[in-house]
Amino acid sequence: MTRETPPGPGWDDRLSEQVGRKATRKLKARSGRRHVAWLGLGVFGLIGWSIAVPVILGVVIGRRMDAWVEGRASWKLVMPFAGLVLGCINAWYWTTREARDA
Repeated sequence: MTRETPPGPGWDDRLSEQVGRKATRKLKARSGRRHVAWLGLGVFGLIGWSIAVPVILGVVIGRRMDAWVEGRASWKLVMPFAGLVLGCINAWYWTTREARDA
């Protein structure tokens, strides 16, 4: 078993700074417990809007496509479903990003 050399000069300083910043942010978050409820409501609203807006846009676009494109497919049903999928992906992205940054 050999010991590898560090990646470059100052790598341990950058690492300790990054760890220090994360520790400071976590301590600051723990001290502000009384604002957790409002933060939770804000995140809940953000997730709701990130799903609702693509679904509503899907309804509008689907109605227009039904008027423009003739065929057997009902775009009024397809496009809101596509908006729902995109909205859920968007909400998943935001929640994982917030969890990673916390």
